[in-house]
Amino acid sequence: MTDSEQLAERCYGGLLVDKHVKYIKNLDKRHDEIEYWMSEHLRISGIYWGLVSLHLLGKQDALDRQGVIEYVLKCQNSDGGFGGHTGHDSHLLYTMSAVQILVMCDALDKVSAASVISYVIGLQDPVTGDVSGDSWGEKDTRFAFISLAILSFFDAVDRINVDGVVSYVRRSMNYDGGFGSGPGGESHSAQIFTCLAALAIAGRLDLVDRERLSRWLSERQLKSGGLNGRPQKLEDVCYSWWVLSSLQILGRVHWIERDRLCEFILSAQDADVGGIADRPGDVADVYHTCFGIAGLSLAGFDKYPLVEVDPVYCMPVSVIEKAGLRSWVDRLPKSWKD
Repeated sequence: MTDSEQLAERCYGGLLVDKHVKYIKNLDKRHDEIEYWMSEHLRISGIYWGLVSLHLLGKQDALDRQGVIEYVLKCQNSDGGFGGHTGHDSHLLYTMSAVQILVMCDALDKVSAASVISYVIGLQDPVTGDVSGDSWGEKDTRFAFISLAILSFFDAVDRINVDGVVSYVRRSMNYDGGFGSGPGGESHSAQIFTCLAALAIAGRLDLVDRERLSRWLSERQLKSGGLNGRPQKLEDVCYSWWVLSSLQILGRVHWIERDRLCEFILSAQDADVGGIADRPGDVADVYHTCFGIAGLSLAGFDKYPLVEVDPVYCMPVSVIEKAGLRSWVDRLPKSWKD
């Protein structure tokens, strides 16, 4: 069998499933590459991105579950939060990845819920309700979402000042219906996702200008079929997730030409070693691999049986249902259920 025939055999409507599985499995074996050591601070997030990709491909058993759990637990610090790698300072971003990994590995009971909850609520400003990403005080609408998401896994959302978090998100809304990284920040697709997801968990999506925001998001599609994060920027595979997840929450994912988007994502695959890049011709990485595959799932790619992804938590719907967290769908504004 020729190389091209072997490639075709592993190709599912253009999706190189076997290549991507192999690529993800080999990520922790590339110790001779400088990129491996330069990305040490992202190690735990890298595991999350890889695990989500494998779950959506139906190949979650490709990684050593016990090894993953043991590594994640070693990343927890005395303050209850998790660092991006063992010995690294705690940050809300990496704490979120750690919790998501443990949930997908059905091992959340391996960590002290009280310690994680205490860490998260300790990052909220008791006066303004804003949430910081770490003890140094970095503030961003990402952390509004992440704080609520982490607490929801422990059934502890009521332990934080939800009204304060919602107020911060609301103050970050712009005239175009979008959201920025904070009050006064430019609307950006990724920040829009975090704000919508936060409001979904809080049950306050009624605050969103659905029509205006849906139009802004649908205008992110370019001639290539790919999506960009804001006007006048290049398309990027990761926005296949940030834009589509937001439109899915809004019930407007059909406002995007999904077939063209799928073609763009598939064109950014590395046919030699696997993985997906930000755009065709660039080097693949696990971040874009994750959000490219998640984008295909949201877009309804039907040439391979991708697992359905939840647009709020970026994890398989089956996992979120098992955790009892799909109730955000039941709390959608009545006028949206059309």
